[in-house]
Amino acid sequence: MTVFDSPVPRFHLAVPVHDLAAARRFYGDVLGLEQGRSADTWVDWNLHGHQFVTHLAPERTQRVHNPVDGHDVPVPHFGLILTIPAFQGLAERLRTAGIDFVIEPYVRFAGQKGEQWTMFLLDPAGNALEFKAFADDSQVFAA
Repeated sequence: MTVFDSPVPRFHLAVPVHDLAAARRFYGDVLGLEQGRSADTWVDWNLHGHQFVTHLAPERTQRVHNPVDGHDVPVPHFGLILTIPAFQGLAERLRTAGIDFVIEPYVRFAGQKGEQWTMFLLDPAGNALEFKAFADDSQVFAA
């Protein structure tokens, strides 16, 4: 089954960016996403089967952080839940690209419900991304 055949609905998300060339370098070259349609003010990306769009919008609002597991988590943020090998591969790809992490890759909630690998970073426009991985997928929504 491909992601397109999945019974899980795919999401569409559009985020503001201040520079489309920088967005193309980051999302295309650094993250390795396939570029779809584009215009002078936006670019579509294939984010593991989800439609992710960067829209030119130079005005930004103030960033907010909330404490989670001893770290200041940027809000809003978005990302993907990956397998642990895919998470580790992406972390290495980001380190190789010289990306500065907001929160370095680590195991959050170690030994507790919802244990997960997580990392946070910013795109060139300051949009916060979180990528995470669970050893036990049943823990994604653990209460």
